[in-house]
Amino acid sequence: MAGILRRAPLEDMTDERFNDMLDIDLVGVLRLFRSTAARMTDGGAMVAASSIAGGHYGWEEHVHYAAAKSGLQGLCRSLAVELAPRKIRVNTIIPGLIESPQSLDGNNSLGKDGLDAASSYIPWGRVGTTEECARAIRFLTSDDAAFVTGQQLIVDGGQTVRWPS
Repeated sequence: MAGILRRAPLEDMTDERFNDMLDIDLVGVLRLFRSTAARMTDGGAMVAASSIAGGHYGWEEHVHYAAAKSGLQGLCRSLAVELAPRKIRVNTIIPGLIESPQSLDGNNSLGKDGLDAASSYIPWGRVGTTEECARAIRFLTSDDAAFVTGQQLIVDGGQTVRWPS
């Protein structure tokens, strides 16, 4: 699934920039889920990737990203209800700080130095991996999660539950 991350302070936030982010990071997921659900004839599961910036933390110069990622959580909860009669489960993972090409981009995200610094306030003492997110998605799409729908699974090494030092 495609997604973008572009830093933009409020004074530079044009309607076009805001709408481009929503079109890719939110409406793109809607389009994918709509197409996928049309082909699911015997139940199944779909998972969207949100972000802790979309429902747990504010992030300066990323209001458009946070709005799109927050919107995914509402989209998935509503689709979980709508698609339940067809036995289609819809959930969201909420990654914390995950080392990825996107997060390593020091211009639009934290970059390597920012991720290294953030490791000190994550209880696990490190940022997560894309493989750890993939495992969470694999769980949510497996039979082990057969009665789980409309939920948000936070994958963050305890970052969102740690008391600030």
